[in-house]
Amino acid sequence: MGIRRSRPAAKGQEKATKEKVVLVNERSHTRKGRAMADTVKQVQYFYVEVADKPGEGARLLSLFKEAGVNLLAFSGFPQGRRAQIDFIPADPAAFRVAARKAKLKLVGPKTGFLVQGEDQVGAVAELMAKLAEAKINVTACDAVAAGEGRYGAILWVKPPDVQKAARLLRAVKG
Repeated sequence: MGIRRSRPAAKGQEKATKEKVVLVNERSHTRKGRAMADTVKQVQYFYVEVADKPGEGARLLSLFKEAGVNLLAFSGFPQGRRAQIDFIPADPAAFRVAARKAKLKLVGPKTGFLVQGEDQVGAVAELMAKLAEAKINVTACDAVAAGEGRYGAILWVKPPDVQKAARLLRAVKG
């Protein structure tokens, strides 16, 4: 898929959105004779900043595992001399409770998109081109082949573009 991570982490760039939206991308595929569509969910994400040292990611993931919090996505990257760890929880309320108990300094909720679909050459390129044509800047994107012909991606756009992106990708309120 050839995605290179580039993500500015300017604080205060995004506003919290509590509305959950399920989006369906126009691209569809066939698998064993039936059409499959990509799905895109507008999700809440949170992040913490921690020391950029071995074991911090494992410590945080273990904390949420012990609390029974399911994560849809997790991403970490260096931010100066520290590291920023992003979490997309399946249940934001349960995630916040666990983070509060662990005395983590959470930032968020903020808004991102979780993409899942049938993998093919250029799967993410099509999504990115559609957003680019609409002059929507993707501030960051992580994508991965998930095996068995599937892929997943998480992406972020600036807060003023969230609703425009949702409309462009044919948002269906869930």
